[in-house]
Amino acid sequence: MFRSIRANGPALLVPAAWLVVAAATLDVVSAHTLFVAHVVMSVLLVAFVVASWGDMATGVLRAWKLVILAGTPVTLAGVAGFLALGDGVVPSNALLAVSLFGWALLPAAGFVHTSRRVEAGARIYAAGAVCCVVGAIAIAAAPSAAWTAVGLAVVGAGQTAGILDATLRY
Repeated sequence: MFRSIRANGPALLVPAAWLVVAAATLDVVSAHTLFVAHVVMSVLLVAFVVASWGDMATGVLRAWKLVILAGTPVTLAGVAGFLALGDGVVPSNALLAVSLFGWALLPAAGFVHTSRRVEAGARIYAAGAVCCVVGAIAIAAAPSAAWTAVGLAVVGAGQTAGILDATLRY
């Protein structure tokens, strides 16, 4: 059962994470909900990479292990950003931005690497990388929360397509 969760969990968690971020952006869920999601994702990332360490030692999976390893402190920056909100000492917005843009862009590197190493699904991974970059630019340039949500949807769609393809194909 644990192996099945490890194999299929990311295909559920990636879109869920982006949906929660978009929902928080649109004030559908609270900032506290997003904080809890960051804490949960931090724990899950560490558990996933520890449990999958040997399986992710070579090839394309090694690149994704590096994405997860780099992404863990990025996620923790978000946790720290939420903890620092309102204290006036730590730049909480900067920490939250590191988390948001880190997770929007880090998978792009994994997608580019993957698209160059596989034949089946290469276009999906290349499109995923493009969605990460275009979505991050859209988020940065967004004039409103609604447009930020559109950028988040672009990032989420690209990353979801990639993880679904990897889950179903491999």
